[in-house]
Amino acid sequence: MSSRAPVLALIGDRYHNADYIRLALGRIFQELNVAVDFTINYEEIGAARLRDYRVFITFRDGYIWPDGYQSAVMYPYASFLENRNKWPAEKPVGWITEEQGEAIKQFVEAGNGLYAYHNSGYISLYSKNYREVMGGVTLQHPPLRPFKVKVVRDHPITQGVQDFMVNDEQHYLTFDKDPKNIILESENVDGLTHRSYGAKAIGGWAYDYGKGRVAFTAVGHNIHALWQPEYMKIQKNAIRWLLRMT
Repeated sequence: MSSRAPVLALIGDRYHNADYIRLALGRIFQELNVAVDFTINYEEIGAARLRDYRVFITFRDGYIWPDGYQSAVMYPYASFLENRNKWPAEKPVGWITEEQGEAIKQFVEAGNGLYAYHNSGYISLYSKNYREVMGGVTLQHPPLRPFKVKVVRDHPITQGVQDFMVNDEQHYLTFDKDPKNIILESENVDGLTHRSYGAKAIGGWAYDYGKGRVAFTAVGHNIHALWQPEYMKIQKNAIRWLLRMT
């Protein structure tokens, strides 16, 4: 751990390779001239690990597969493997404990920041404490497709940001807090829906929690989405806001 890094980022899972996340976020933090420590070890997250940081980033989902799985992604060919019947059954469980969720909540309440990216709303399925501080939970998402991200509220995170198009997973979420804290909305401009959720979804939110701050932004399944110029502005603004640099 770097003693000068104010930010700790928990990254990577079965469907989101830690390498592209580290590369994408590494550029953003380098341009901000802010140090960041990365970890893939979800088991170490707790009060002791968070103690020396000012912002905690979650950029992974809530699932682990203790008994293993067939492939890193669910491509159709996995069902045609010669020895498929000898592979373990894919039974996901949550990695986060309520004690870990409580540690994250207390970390923010004390005056620090939480930046939840993309698929981190799935962690809320397994921890009431984490959901309480993050502010919501992911419902579903369709495959990659183009959609527009719109600014719906003036906020330090959206300052100088224009609406933009991105090719990404359009995540649908439930937001538990005051709707006035929603800062971004995603919309499939072709009118494509997903299940019964419609063409529009929450794209991001930001609010104060205790003495600290919380931000969530939904875009992030691939590096070209993370490096979309307007979205890079959002991410940089969010980090500045959470670190109280502005």
